[in-house]
Amino acid sequence: MRKEYLEAGRIVGTHGVRGELRLEPWCDSAQFLLQFSTFYNQDGTIAYSIQSSRVHKSLLLVTLEGVTSIEQGDAMRGKVLHFKRTDAKLPEGRYFITDLIGLTVYDADTDRCYGTLTDVYKTGANDVYQITDADKKDYLIPVIDQVVLETDIEGRTMRIRPIKGIFEDAD
Repeated sequence: MRKEYLEAGRIVGTHGVRGELRLEPWCDSAQFLLQFSTFYNQDGTIAYSIQSSRVHKSLLLVTLEGVTSIEQGDAMRGKVLHFKRTDAKLPEGRYFITDLIGLTVYDADTDRCYGTLTDVYKTGANDVYQITDADKKDYLIPVIDQVVLETDIEGRTMRIRPIKGIFEDAD
C-alpha cells in the first residue's frame, strides 16, 4: 500500500530570531519542496501551514504558522516534516523512491524475472537501481532510457533491457 504522507525532511535548526526553520530536504532538492503550502506529521494528524519558504544553499528555510520565536523554532528541532502525496506534482517519468522499492523486475524481451528493486542510489549523472535476486545476490543497473524501458507502479513491475555483463547470462 502506498504511503499517503511522504518525508519532506528534518528540521535541523533555526535561522534568525523569528522562528524561521532550517529544513534538511530528504528529496531531490529543496526546490521541490517549494510547491507545498502545508507540511504534516507522519500520520497527517497535525498540519503545519507554511507562511513562507525559500531555498538557502542546500536547505529549505521555512516559516510555519504559530512558530514566531527562536525558542518555538528550537522546540521543533529534530522533527521530521511530511507532505501529502496528492499535493506533490512530479514530472512525467519521475517516481517517489518509496514507490519503486519492491517492484518486481523483468526482462523486457524474455520475461525472465531478475528479482526485486531493493534500493536506489543517487550518483549525479543518473540514478542506479539495486536489483536483488531470489538468492539474495545484488545487481546494479543504470537508470537510463536504454535500460529501464517500463515502470508500472500500479502493477508493481518494471521491465528492463540489461546491458551485457550485468547479469551473468545477459546478451
